Amino acid sequence: MQTEAVWRALPRKIRELLPEESLVDIQEIRLRSGQPLLLKRADGIFSLERSGALLPAPWEGGIPVSTADLRETVSLLSAYSLYAFEEELRQGYITIEGGHRVGFCGKAVIENGEIRTLRQINALNIRIAREQKGWGEEFLPRLMEKDVFCHTLIVSPPGCGKTTLLRDIVRCLSERGKTIGVVDERGEIAPLRDGIPQMDVGPCTDVLEGCPKAKGMVMLLRSMSPDIIAVDELGRREDIDGVEEVLNAGVKLVATAHGRDFADLETRPQMQALIRKKVFERYLFLSNRKGAGTAEEIRDKEGKIIWKGDEG
Repeated sequence: MQTEAVWRALPRKIRELLPEESLVDIQEIRLRSGQPLLLKRADGIFSLERSGALLPAPWEGGIPVSTADLRETVSLLSAYSLYAFEEELRQGYITIEGGHRVGFCGKAVIENGEIRTLRQINALNIRIAREQKGWGEEFLPRLMEKDVFCHTLIVSPPGCGKTTLLRDIVRCLSERGKTIGVVDERGEIAPLRDGIPQMDVGPCTDVLEGCPKAKGMVMLLRSMSPDIIAVDELGRREDIDGVEEVLNAGVKLVATAHGRDFADLETRPQMQALIRKKVFERYLFLSNRKGAGTAEEIRDKEGKIIWKGDEG
């Protein structure tokens, strides 16, 4: 199953009560020292009773997470070699097999004013990644002009389906014969196992995993001659430089970014330049208003609304 890596990383006492197949509806698993284990689903947040039953709020009687449970989980996640993950830990998260992201809280170790790593981990958030085939088909016609794909930015707060939609748009374009280059910096769009993507991104897609976005975009331009480049979570200054390289090469771009709406996007310094230059021809906004993946609106390069979600 797609959730095998997640299930294997849970403390043994949790695995004994929570079979892997029960993760099918789980979106997030949160472990906090001294607090009940919490499982987020579309219909709410639940704790786990000692009987294995799910318990809604206020979660009294839910199995508490101990410091030992957290240590066990971190050891399992890191394959008992936590030092190998230090580069990722300094960002506050790692990505495990299957594209699942695990966020960490703990004591930051500072060196020369920069976060070197995290110690004394006291909380974990495991976000379970899933495919949602067919979603891209729904939106692709609205992201085209005269049968040509538009530079597109998918925008939403965390956990609203940006990466899931990006992946399926890539698959749809690839199945239409477009050569797609994916820069998968954190291994979440198309996680590789023995060089093979573990999620379907189509037959004409090349995946560059573990490479910073800016460098990866340039590498793909020079080496793989893509028609379209896909990246997740633009935001750093160097990312914007990479976007400029893509545009100068005449290659189309599909990307994601954090934001609530267009006004919020306009307040972000790195995004302001792209908006001012009218780089993106389509802005697709998602929310979780009706559950993760709720499409709110699509705007054109001028910021004008061209489609509202409630219109169907």
